[in-house]
Amino acid sequence: MSIILKNLKLLEQKCKKIKLVLTDVDGVLTDGGMYYSEHGEIMKKFNTRDGMGVELLSKQKIKTIIITRENSKIVKSRGKKIKVFKTYVGVLHKELVLDDICKKLSLTSNNIAYVGDDINDYEIMKRCGLACSPNNCIKKIKSISDYVCENNGGDGVLREVADLILLFHTN
Repeated sequence: MSIILKNLKLLEQKCKKIKLVLTDVDGVLTDGGMYYSEHGEIMKKFNTRDGMGVELLSKQKIKTIIITRENSKIVKSRGKKIKVFKTYVGVLHKELVLDDICKKLSLTSNNIAYVGDDINDYEIMKRCGLACSPNNCIKKIKSISDYVCENNGGDGVLREVADLILLFHTN
């Protein structure tokens, strides 16, 4: 069997186990740009396809949780609008909330996909069953990703990951 087919088979096996998708925000759901005025953060650009990705996952009973280092009202508002299961803001060490999430939802880390793009996602990505990243993430994150998206951050990365999971997922 070729390397490509082995990797595809492994990816399929990992996707079939997913019951929860965790995602970073800046650099994944957005292009990483932050717009500030003298009063603080005023704007972020999100991709509507990611919202549909959350909805499609939800229809298959796969929850989505946002975890971000930023303490952002905009992110809370976006999470509410696209009906994610939960939004965690101001999380400096994302890997530290993983055990709590697993316990609360009766999951193992193998049931969780994580989508991240930068060094603060590294530890949690290593612990999750499926690690995914935008095409324009940093090299260290690409090196541990099971799947590197064709899309860049802010261009529908979460939707691409949702489509991948749903392609292989069986209830």
